[in-house]
Amino acid sequence: MERTCLAVILAAGDSTRMKSSKSKVLHPVASRPMIAHVVEAVASAGISSVALVVGRDAEDVAKAASIAGVDIESYLQKERLGTGHAVLAAREAIAKGYDDILVTYGDVPLQTDGPLKAARQGLADGSDVVVIGFHTDRPTGYGRLLVKDGELIAIREEKDATDAERTVTWCNSGLMAINGRKALDLLSRIGNANAKGEFYLTDLVEIARSLGGRVTAVDAPEIEMTGCNTRAELAVIERFWQERRRHQMMLSGVTMIAPETVFLAYDTVIGQDALIEPNVVFGPGAVIDSGAVIHAFSHIEGAHVSQGATVGPFARLRPGADLGAGSKVGNFCEVKNGRLGEGAKVNHLTYIGDAVIGAGSNIGAGTITCNYDGVNKSETVIGENAFIGSNSSLVAPVTIGDGAYIASGSVITVNVPADALALGRARQENKPGRATLLRERALAIKAAKKAKA
Repeated sequence: MERTCLAVILAAGDSTRMKSSKSKVLHPVASRPMIAHVVEAVASAGISSVALVVGRDAEDVAKAASIAGVDIESYLQKERLGTGHAVLAAREAIAKGYDDILVTYGDVPLQTDGPLKAARQGLADGSDVVVIGFHTDRPTGYGRLLVKDGELIAIREEKDATDAERTVTWCNSGLMAINGRKALDLLSRIGNANAKGEFYLTDLVEIARSLGGRVTAVDAPEIEMTGCNTRAELAVIERFWQERRRHQMMLSGVTMIAPETVFLAYDTVIGQDALIEPNVVFGPGAVIDSGAVIHAFSHIEGAHVSQGATVGPFARLRPGADLGAGSKVGNFCEVKNGRLGEGAKVNHLTYIGDAVIGAGSNIGAGTITCNYDGVNKSETVIGENAFIGSNSSLVAPVTIGDGAYIASGSVITVNVPADALALGRARQENKPGRATLLRERALAIKAAKKAKA
């Protein structure tokens, strides 16, 4: 029978070192609140029940933590009296009788399911407490994990450690798994007879051993246990996250010419044989199909780029942009809620908003779909194999038929039938000699102003 598990996620910190108007765990990593990354890791470890211990911005934190398939209950920690006290804020949830209790933190967004599963396996193998540790060549400041004969005998804080113990490089991450049948009894035994008068979760190691229980430790990569307390640490975590995801994508068949300059969102999808040039930024909701090319300095969010399509350089795809196979959005173009058919081309200096462009159509430089009248947004529909001349303005709602031709410089305000030529510009007039007269008049005005001064 599969073991049941409750994850207790501690997310009630005041976040004072972030110098922020919002809770630390709401700050984004890869365009997603860091608390959501933690919940995703928990879900990947097969845990569907979460007790979220909240404080500041409680409702916003709970909302940010919500992901599909995970049942989350929030518990308010009114006082900050240490990690042991924080876990007991979820006493009601712990008392429901889970096999395993997993304690993790909302400000450790790089954690993955591997160490969490290993900790749960330790419980299944008979341990009452399993501590997740990490090896580091910079152990100063961390509690050291002291192991003897395969069991964790103590977590020694640096200030209390001997010189020999300070040479230990296996350190405490703070994450821990507890036997769910004994959890409340163990947690209730934590005291606060220390300099700060706080209840420390790490005391569970000594408490469980004193009661004859087995305590062990499992290892996690140091990078996964990186916590966030300041904006500087947030930037480090972002860098680590990006490096990890870029590496995964390149191993899956994506080409990145300068991967360190490409920034991905948590849900970015890029297909095999796609090419990503330098300095490309993906916001949430970007899907790039196989064989697509994203040229340099492009920004893509909430958009779909189909197989063989090309984007940029210096292009922006906003939410709702949908590029068909083999289509093209070129330099200094912006597409918002616009669908391009197969092979359609929007080559340069163009805005396409709230529009449908048929297969094979060509949109000339400087074209604008005028989709907003100050109150409402309307749609422009362009048929297949149409040609829109440069510097044209298409005032929505308007439909351009299949094979239609829009003369350059036109302002189109009514529908254009299929295969028709539309001209929407004033007739040109030439006034011989008028330029000389205008210059002379301007010079005279300038001279008069100078004399008056």
